[in-house]
Amino acid sequence: MADSPVLDVEQIKTLLPHRAPFLFVEKLSDIVPNESATGWKAVSFNEPHFLGHFPDYAVMPGVLIVEAMAQAAGALVVYSMEKPSPNRKVFFMTIEKARFRKPVRPGDLLRMPVKALRRRGPVWRFEGQAFVGGDLCAEAEFSAMIQDGDGDSSNSAG
Repeated sequence: MADSPVLDVEQIKTLLPHRAPFLFVEKLSDIVPNESATGWKAVSFNEPHFLGHFPDYAVMPGVLIVEAMAQAAGALVVYSMEKPSPNRKVFFMTIEKARFRKPVRPGDLLRMPVKALRRRGPVWRFEGQAFVGGDLCAEAEFSAMIQDGDGDSSNSAG
């Protein structure tokens, strides 16, 4: 079996509409199209949310960790499509079973394996986890809808 591709941040930017300061995936590895991948984020002290969360003990907000997992899943889905479109958008629909176990702090390298649970048309359901080293920091199940930029739902997948 050939090695799976590794996407860098520039390649991820061709798949997702997000940009700094709201792009939370810098690398995507372990890609199995339509099934799973691992997102990566180097957490930096100069990210804007650390100014207020919390100034004396900076902690990455849990909602942004879930967003990062969802961005990894969205990049996987768009990467897996036969004809990726630059106008394609990924919209959250649900977040369930979110659990936050340990704080994520500046200097941490966040590893986020995501796995597709099911797909119905343009709606995908994933489970994701966030680790720093071997420590589980967060986990959640979430679903999202893939839409073309004109608002039409997309049913084409690779």
